[in-house]
Amino acid sequence: MEVQGTIKKIDETKTYGNNGFRKREVVVTTQEQYPQHLLIEFIQDKCDLLNNFQVGQPVKIGVNLRGREWVSPQGETKYFNSIQGWRIEDLGGSAPQGDVPPVDQFEPANDFNDDDNDDLPF
Repeated sequence: MEVQGTIKKIDETKTYGNNGFRKREVVVTTQEQYPQHLLIEFIQDKCDLLNNFQVGQPVKIGVNLRGREWVSPQGETKYFNSIQGWRIEDLGGSAPQGDVPPVDQFEPANDFNDDDNDDLPF
């Protein structure tokens, strides 16, 4: 499942418990007739996926819906849902750090010769 929208907020990574459980939350605002502000959590090693993103950036996020049951000490059963992100992609056309810039940012080759042989198989 995927969610598309604009990043409204990115929290810092938080660590919980003795085992070092990591969680980082991002809020994405959808672009529809009635925009929704969706809280999406990235856990453990997926927290680092948010490092190259910033507020205002349009994104597409691969998510999983998670649900759990909890029984209180008084025996009352409650249900909780969460949205967990596992992939995030920039939709704004800007290249994240480390990627190649768009082709229109390169100078055209002037010294190209059709007679040159190369060893490429195509």
